[in-house]
Amino acid sequence: MRRVEPCPSLAGVVRVPGDKSASHRAVLLSALAAGESTIEGLSPGLDVVSSSQIMSQLGATRRDFDGVVVIEGPSQGLRASDQPLQCGNSGTTIRLVSGIVSTLEGHHRLEGDRSLTRRPMDRVAIPLGLMGSKVTGEGPRVTPPLDIVGSRHLRGIEYRVLAPSAQVKSAILLAGLYAEGLTTVHEALRTRTTTEDMMRLAGIDVASVAVDAGRSVTLTPARPAAHAWRVPTDPSQAAFFCVLGLIHPHADIEVVDVENSPERIGFVTVLSRMGADLVGRAGESGVTLRARSSPLLATEINAAEIPSVDEAPILTVAAAAASGVSAFRDMGELRLKESDRFEGSMALARLLGCRVWSEGDDYFVEGLGSADAFSPFAINAGLDHRFVMSSAVAGAAGHGCDIDGSDTVSSSYPGFFDDLGSLR
Repeated sequence: MRRVEPCPSLAGVVRVPGDKSASHRAVLLSALAAGESTIEGLSPGLDVVSSSQIMSQLGATRRDFDGVVVIEGPSQGLRASDQPLQCGNSGTTIRLVSGIVSTLEGHHRLEGDRSLTRRPMDRVAIPLGLMGSKVTGEGPRVTPPLDIVGSRHLRGIEYRVLAPSAQVKSAILLAGLYAEGLTTVHEALRTRTTTEDMMRLAGIDVASVAVDAGRSVTLTPARPAAHAWRVPTDPSQAAFFCVLGLIHPHADIEVVDVENSPERIGFVTVLSRMGADLVGRAGESGVTLRARSSPLLATEINAAEIPSVDEAPILTVAAAAASGVSAFRDMGELRLKESDRFEGSMALARLLGCRVWSEGDDYFVEGLGSADAFSPFAINAGLDHRFVMSSAVAGAAGHGCDIDGSDTVSSSYPGFFDDLGSLR
């Protein structure tokens, strides 16, 4: 149990960890390449550690020198391990690694923690099966542990992703690197382009065409080249400190060098529409976001604005501090995260004292007008790092809280509470 105390004022500068999405992909593409790649700014979170350890099991080597990670992919390519691949709490790890091991001859078993065993993997099992791999799990939704029979003779496919998911798109593209023929993924709603962008930097021919609100991505198979990666900081982690700076009655917080691609920075647009004093300043390696105390107004937030919906829990805290009723639209994807973030977001808002209700995949939060109106509360974070951080923000801006399961934050942001404490 961790106690978070309120503070009369907050000020300072925070650099959040390296972007988790880019960190996973830097590790995986480096392991797939022949020769040495370097990675600066790699996320220290346990999720990325899981990806790194699995690549080592499959034959890559990792060395760390003064904050720079060196990964060497074997010249003959990765090969199957005779031990289970432990994915921990990481949905990104298990989905992306599924794409990679589908290309490796042999049997692969992917395991995870209690939270991961509840997450459906049918959305990757189906397309990978069409490519020639065999992915099996528990029940009709193919929940982990997964057993995958890989093949050196996958075939490229054209596949339409039903629900927006950068992880599913990435799993298919990673498998497509070693498939026969082109692989094309159609997405109805554009998701983050981290995989495509990084593959291009590694010398892969990836074509991307916008189609209405979506995108079609076509990959030509090839082995990635070794690369010197520089990982920007994580926008979804920056969102916690931006909201903290806005809803706290006396705060001025800067979050530096935040990756600012359109699919990742949607929370800034949402908060600005709510009346936030949130200013961005461009720099060489991203944007610096300055958040100052602001009276917020309710708004309507559509999942299309934040395609991964990772920021929904912390935006729920912002909505709780706003005046009026905020509507969160098309948020069904939240039910399939580390925990049921749909119900969890509503439960957190109720703990703060808000009236909350849902209709189908939409939920509504009647805000209290300020964080000063928040109730003190206690919460079990349920093995979900985003509820640890969202709760801590609400407690620091309001009247304190007690968080059970706070250690889960180590999966993505081990230094979160240290950074929070530095602002007091």
